[in-house]
Formats: sequence, C-alpha cells, structure tokens
Amino acid sequence: MNVARLHPRRRSGRTALAALVAALALATVAGAGRGEAKTSQDQVPVGGHATSLAGNYLAGRLAGALRDIENAATFYREALSNDPGNPILIDRAFPLLLADGRIKDALPLAQRVVQRDKANQLARLALGIDAFKRGQYERARTHFSQMAARPLTDLTAAVLTAWTYAGQGDTDAALKAIDKLNGPEWYGIFKNFHSGLIADLAGRRAEAGKRLGAAYKSDQNTLRVTDAQARALARQGKMLEAAGILDNFEKIVPDHPLIQETREDLTAGKVPAPLVTSATAGASELLYGLGAAIGRDGGEEMAAVYLQLALFLEPKAELPLLTLASLQGQMKNYEKSVDILGRIAADSRLKPMVDIQIGRYYSLLSKFDESRRALEASLEKAPKDVDAILALGDVLRSNKKFAEAAEVYSRAVALNPQPQKSDWSIYYYRGICYERTKQWPKAEADFFKALELNPNEASVLNYLGYSWIDMGLNLDKGLDLVRQAVELKPDDGYIVDSLGWAYYRLGRYDDAVRELERAVLLRPEDPVINDHLGDAYWHVGRQLEATFQWRHSVDLKPEPEDLARIQKKLKEGLREGSAPASARNDGQPPAQ
Repeated sequence: MNVARLHPRRRSGRTALAALVAALALATVAGAGRGEAKTSQDQVPVGGHATSLAGNYLAGRLAGALRDIENAATFYREALSNDPGNPILIDRAFPLLLADGRIKDALPLAQRVVQRDKANQLARLALGIDAFKRGQYERARTHFSQMAARPLTDLTAAVLTAWTYAGQGDTDAALKAIDKLNGPEWYGIFKNFHSGLIADLAGRRAEAGKRLGAAYKSDQNTLRVTDAQARALARQGKMLEAAGILDNFEKIVPDHPLIQETREDLTAGKVPAPLVTSATAGASELLYGLGAAIGRDGGEEMAAVYLQLALFLEPKAELPLLTLASLQGQMKNYEKSVDILGRIAADSRLKPMVDIQIGRYYSLLSKFDESRRALEASLEKAPKDVDAILALGDVLRSNKKFAEAAEVYSRAVALNPQPQKSDWSIYYYRGICYERTKQWPKAEADFFKALELNPNEASVLNYLGYSWIDMGLNLDKGLDLVRQAVELKPDDGYIVDSLGWAYYRLGRYDDAVRELERAVLLRPEDPVINDHLGDAYWHVGRQLEATFQWRHSVDLKPEPEDLARIQKKLKEGLREGSAPASARNDGQPPAQ
C-alpha cells in the first residue's frame, strides 16, 4: 500500500496547505469501515412522537447525505431524545457525534453500544481513548483488546496498546506489543515508526535510530518520518547525517516550516527533542496519521472520528487540526474549515500557511472582501511569500478582477527569475488575465512560456488553441492543440467543450454536435456547455432539441449576460449572423 507523499512547494491547482495535509499521514489505509448502521426510513419506529422523531431523523439523513456532519449529529441526537432506546438512532448518532468532536456526548452512547455489541470497534476505540486520556491504561487495553478483528482495527489496537505500556514506563512491553503484530505489508511503516518513537521517548537512542531508520527507508519523502529520523540521529550525535536527511527532503519541499524548526536546532548545536514527548502525544500521532489516510480513501466520516479522537487526546495538536480543516473543505464545509484553522496558535510556524488557506476558504464562501483582506494582511507580514501572492492572484482572477490579478501574478514572476516546471501555472493564469483584458500579445507569450515549462499541460494547450480559433488565427494549429488537450484529458468536460466549440466556430457543425454531446455528458450541470450544444443543434436542423438545451441552460443559472442572450434565442432562434453562445467557459476550474 502506497505511502502518502509531500508534493513540491508550488503545485498546479493545489494549495500549500492541501499538499501539506496530503503528505502528513504515513500510509493509505484500505478497508476502513464507516461504523454506521444501514437504515431506511421505515426501519425507525416512530411511536407516539412521529412528527418530532421522524422530522429530526429525516433531517439527519439529509444532512448526512450532504456530508454536513455537524447538523447530522445534531438532528440524530434530537431524534434520539424522543426515542432514547432506539438502537438504529444510537448507531447513527454515536459516530456522528464522534466525527463532530462531541466526544463527551458520544461516550455514554458508546457504553450503550457495547452492551449489545461487545466487539464494536468504534465504541471500544472511543472508550479506550477516554480511559487512555484519564491515565487508566489497563482499562484502555481492555477496550482495545475487544475491538473486532479487521486490518485497520488490529493495527490501531496494537499500536495504541503499545502506547499504554509506554505511558506506564514499560518500554519492553510496548515494543513487544508492536513487534508481535502481523498483517498486511502497509503495517510495516507504522510499526517501525511508532516503535521508534516509543524507543526514542524512553531514551533508547540506538534502538530508536534503527527502527526509525527502517521507517525512513520505506519512504524518504514523508514529513513525519523524516523529521523523526533526523531528530533521532541528532540525539545520537549524528548531526551531519541528520542534516543530510533534511537536505534531501527540502529538495522536494523547500522551506517547510516544521523541517526548518528542526534544522535551526541542528544549526545551533542544540539536540532536538523527540518527535513526540509523551505517550498521549504518541497515541494522538497514530490516530491523526490514520485519520488523514482514511480521508484520502474517501471515508470522510471515519477519518473525522480518528482526527477528533486525536484532538481529544491533544487539543492543541496542529497537524490534526490542519487535516481536519482540509477534510471539512473536501466536504465543502468551508465555514467549519475556517473555524478549525482559527484554533491554530498565533505563534505557530504553520500560521502563515494557515492564514493563506483561510483566505482561500473565504473566497470559496463567496466572501471576496474577507478573502482579499486576509491575503493582503498575509502579504503585509511577508511581501515575498509566493504562496500568498499566488493565492491573492487566484482570488482576484476567480472574481474576474483580471487586471489586478495580472499585476499580482507579475509579482510572483519577478520573485522567480528561474522558473521550474511546476511554475507553469503562474504564467498560464497570468496569460488568462491578459487575454481577458484584451492584451493578446502578452497573453500569448505567457501561454508559450507555460508550455515551455510544461509542454503537455492540457489546460494551456486547450486555452491557447481555442483562443487562436476564436480570433481566426492559426486555425489548423489551434485545432491540433485542442485535440491534443482532449487526448491528454479525454474525461475533462470543459476541454471537450472547447473542442466542440472550436468545430462550431469553424462551421463543422456535425463534429461540433458529437463533441458537445460528450461534453454535456461529462459536465451536465454546466450552463455554458448546454448553451453551446443548443447552438450546434440549431445549425444541424435539430431546433426542438436546441430549444430544450437552451431552456436547460437557463435552469442551470448562467451568468446574467449569458442569460439575456439565451432568452433571446428562445424567443427568436438563431438567425444567420446572430451572436453565438458565450465562447469562453468561465466555469472552467483551475487546471489540476
């Protein structure tokens, strides 16, 4: 099973925070169950309080379907208050309360769950973590030992059991608990990493170096393993070797704030502390790592449970907070993301990155003024922070402030006289801004530069090729570029739309219909693509279908200027020489 990687500092279409979170976990974990009861409406007995119970239950189901964990938990809990003994409601309310971080509310339900399901993995995990937090290590082990046997559960139980022994100062028992665990290959890095942390915490520096070294050998590009191994080597007096490990990591991720902190200790001749400084922190580290990995596998609710339990043990732990914020963003709960990131300490080394991401989340919430203020405040503190510059440029561009955005992107260009392949998007986005402000020579030069840096980037090929066709320039070459983009990303509805619309502009209406029908299948929710298909249908004599597509486009809420034009077509049809549909699809997202 693959281990999460940390991507280079400047990534196309991804924020620095998202890339950080993607790499913080140690492995991608398969087979994690969601711990939820499969229910249908008629399975819930409503008794004598149908209105309140049924209403809350249905509201909880709807919130769950919308991945709104907070409201789903609240509605199920309200439903449960009307029918306290209902096992189906308990089975839904319990994991949702955990996932929302309401651990104290969830624990009484966990007790009720294990009364009828003694091996329930989630209930035993929650009760065990509660005992761990209280220092009741034997009780915690009892709960962990009763978790149902599954690959994820077995790993979780074994490593947490090891940390309970570490909490009691019994290092031998702790290491034995991990060493005797057998399982899938992906267990290896977790076993080596956590046994190494336990040994390092106990002052067994040589053994820690050996075990952490084995984890590092498994994956040299993982932040936490790299940091732990560098610290362990330094604690053995191997300062140069430790520095070399940090050097290798920074070739992938320059100037990472957490790596910089360790490097500063080495430079000052200071022996760094172990990566985790208590058994509680070690247990939290495991839950955080597993939670981040589960989240990438699509198990958002279970991932949130693990991350919230990590924070229950260590409320100020920054990495679980970052990961939880990213997870909420993944579920489009951007307000929650902002709230979670607000819990990061003002003096944290990660704060600059956090502030940038808060600015991006405000933009996703359509709070442009707040977004702009947040990002400009970041730049006041660090005027040369390229990530902050690019974030501000992206926000301005997405709000169609193209002239301002171009100026901001130019600041990033000026700070980077020797751009690398990963910097193609800076020129691409600035090129878009120049094109939208009628500065085609500058736009074309930027698109060429983006392709020089990354010749096979479909987004650039598409934009440049279509722009040529739209302006009547380099028609054959432009069509070739758009076709090449479609070959690179055949399932990208926006790029397929460009090919169809290019055929339309060239008068090849049958070809246009073929491609635009495919684009609509790929992006049925996009009003511009539906509008394009309507125009193409009209020109091949399929007026009834054209009218349907235009009506559907109106239903999809197009931009105001597009809406007026579509409504005119619905009244008059497409006359010879009339204005075509919007040529440029403003709905196109940043290239990935």
